[in-house]
Amino acid sequence: MSHSSGTLMLLLLALGFGVAPGDIFAQANPAHTHVGHVASGFPATPDGQGLLPAAIAEAAVVAQHIRFAANDNTNLPGMQNHAGHALHALDPGIQANGPGLGFGLKRAADGIAQHIGLAAGSEGASGAVQTHASHVLASASTVSQRVDQLIEMAQRVQSAPDYVTAGTIVDQMLALAEQLTAGRDADGNGSVGWQEGEGGLDQITQHMGLLTRAEGID
Repeated sequence: MSHSSGTLMLLLLALGFGVAPGDIFAQANPAHTHVGHVASGFPATPDGQGLLPAAIAEAAVVAQHIRFAANDNTNLPGMQNHAGHALHALDPGIQANGPGLGFGLKRAADGIAQHIGLAAGSEGASGAVQTHASHVLASASTVSQRVDQLIEMAQRVQSAPDYVTAGTIVDQMLALAEQLTAGRDADGNGSVGWQEGEGGLDQITQHMGLLTRAEGID
């Protein structure tokens, strides 16, 4: 926090306005407000957690239940049940009940893209914010695209006529669910980058860490 911001905060507190330090900080650097929405706190998420922690939690539920389905691949009702649980964590607007947070990975990934874009476009955004935000945005867009694919596949499992058909789709979902977090080496260069088509939640976490360290955000 700058000296002037600290002085203003103390003055407002002395006058009885009850201004929290975060409020002054948000006014001083609006880019950091949006970074905070991604990394540490967003009002609409369960428990007010950041959009990225919410996405990570929902992705874990998705992967878990797709693994359950894959391990029960001769049981059509079982696979369909787990596909529904995964669908709930992907988008509870489509599947209302299930073991997810009730927020949805789709909403979280799109929220990350939205708010990191707002951070980069904020007045006074630093070069570090703009650079790392572009990396986060590319990976978040890729995660959202994978979510769309998984939603469509989960719905196909739910309507599959037999366990062979469902099992084939579940096997495809399993690889895609792992890519939600780990990403995919799409260009075959031996590593997973942030570029669209490659990045996952791990790459978002990495570049959010680089961003917050560069900006001195705890």
